Amino acid sequence: MDKQNKQLLLILTIGVFGILTTEMGITGILPALAEHFNISISKAGLLVSLFALAVAISGPTMPIFFSGINRKTVMLLVLGIFVIGNIVSMFASNFTVLLVARVVPAFFHPIYCSLALTVAATSVSKEEAPKAVSKVILGVTAGMILGVPITNFIANQTSIELSILFFAILNAIAFVATLIFVPSLPVIERLSYGAQIRVLKKPIVWLAIATVIFIGSATSSINSFITEYLGTVTNITGNTLTLALFILGISSLIGNLAGGNLLTKNAVKTAMFFPILLVIVHILSFFTGKSTFPMMITILLWGILFAISNNVSQYWITSAAPEAPDFANGLFLAFSNLGITFGTAVGGFFISGMGTQYIVLGGIIFLVLSFVSILLRSYMYNTKIQSV
Repeated sequence: MDKQNKQLLLILTIGVFGILTTEMGITGILPALAEHFNISISKAGLLVSLFALAVAISGPTMPIFFSGINRKTVMLLVLGIFVIGNIVSMFASNFTVLLVARVVPAFFHPIYCSLALTVAATSVSKEEAPKAVSKVILGVTAGMILGVPITNFIANQTSIELSILFFAILNAIAFVATLIFVPSLPVIERLSYGAQIRVLKKPIVWLAIATVIFIGSATSSINSFITEYLGTVTNITGNTLTLALFILGISSLIGNLAGGNLLTKNAVKTAMFFPILLVIVHILSFFTGKSTFPMMITILLWGILFAISNNVSQYWITSAAPEAPDFANGLFLAFSNLGITFGTAVGGFFISGMGTQYIVLGGIIFLVLSFVSILLRSYMYNTKIQSV
C-alpha cells in the first residue's frame, strides 16, 4: 500500500469517525440533555433512535442516487451538511430544533460511509481490500464507542454546547482534508440502479439483512443507554464514568483489529461464535453491574465484542452481494441503524418497565435471533456457495 493510499484511507477513517461520533457521541450526554431540556431520558433517546431511523430509510436509496457523481464532490457535500447541522445543534434553543438539526444530516450519513467503504476497497489490490476496509471500519467503531467518552468528558469539563461543537470540528477537519488532499474520484464504471437493486432477489441477502438488524439491535439496546446504566446501576459518575467509557472505547479498537483477523481466518465460525460470547458477557453483567472494578472488566469485554459485531455485520452483507458493493454497504448502514432504532426503543422499554439493569435482556433476545439467522445463512453459504 503506497503513501497516497495510506493518506486516503486516513482521511476516510477521520471522515467516518466524525460522522459516527455525531451519531453516537450524543449518548454520552443524553442524561445531561434530558435535564437541560427538562425531558425524560426515553424522550432524549429520540436523538439516537430517530437519527438511526433516518439512516435506515436513506441507506438503501441515497448511495444509489449519488453513485454516478464524482465521489470527492459527494463526500464534501455530506461533510459540509454535517458541519452545518452540528453548529445549529450547538445553538438549539429547544429540543425540537436539536432533533431536526440532527435528523436532517442523518439522511446523508449513508452516502459518505458507503462511499468510504467502497473507495477503501477499490483503492488497493483485491488482496489488500479487507485490510483497507477494516481501517475505515475502525473509524466507524471508534466513532460509535470512543466518541461517547470524549463527548462525555468535554461536557463534564466545559458544557453541553462545547461537546456538540466537538462534532462540528471533527467534520470540519475531514472536510478540509478531503478538499486539499483527496484527488478527484470520478465514477468510471457505474452500475445501473436496476443492477444494484436486483441483489435483493437473492434470499441469502435477506438473511444477511436480518442478521445485521438483530446484531445492531442487540448492541444498541445497551450501548445507547450505557451512560445511564453505569450511572444508575454501577453508581459511578464524573471522571470514573469517563474512564469507564474510555475503556469501552479503547477495547472496541482492539476488538475491531481482532474481528478483521478472525473473519479473514474463518468468517462463518467467527459470526456463529460472536452472539454466543456476547450473551455470556450480558449474563456476566448481572453479577458485576453493581461493583465498579468487576464491571470495568465486563465493559472491556463489551467493547471488544461490540467492535467485532460491526465487522461481522459489514462482511456478512457485502459477501452476500459482492456484485453491488455501494448498494451492499448502503444496506449495511441502513439496517444497522434500523437495528439501532429497534434496540434503543427496546432498551427504553426495559428501563421504563423493569429498570435500567434489565436492558441486557433486550440484548440477549436480539442475540438469540441473530444466532438463528446466522445458522440459516451458514446453511445457505455451505450449500449455495456460488450465491455468496
